[in-house]
Amino acid sequence: QVQLVESGGGLVQAGGSLRLSCAASGRTSSIYTMGWFRQAPGQERDFVAGITQSGGSTVYADSVKGRFTISRDNAKNMLWLQMNSLKPEDTGLYYCAGTSSLRVAANLRIGKKARSDEYANWGQGTQVTVSS
Repeated sequence: QVQLVESGGGLVQAGGSLRLSCAASGRTSSIYTMGWFRQAPGQERDFVAGITQSGGSTVYADSVKGRFTISRDNAKNMLWLQMNSLKPEDTGLYYCAGTSSLRVAANLRIGKKARSDEYANWGQGTQVTVSS
């Protein structure tokens, strides 16, 4: 089993920044690809960013490209999402996710975004609220 715990959410004004963290524990060696998803009230859980195990490939949703940066440190079992130039539409519950799917990893290396049902391991989420 893998446990994922997010932190770093909060309330920020538009144009501000936040850094989300995700700590992984348990059978972390089983996770190859990790990602961030977000869900606004009444909306589906949407892909935000993904990163391969080596960190060599990253993919972003078009809406966050150029503003958000995903990174990881495998030695520390940590995943981060640096969010800059935040907008009110970035508001939502942000989830850290992991998968052992080689297909997801291969897709990410060619720039293909993932669906939430392709990830098996999830954190409890951290709330990000951006005020206008």
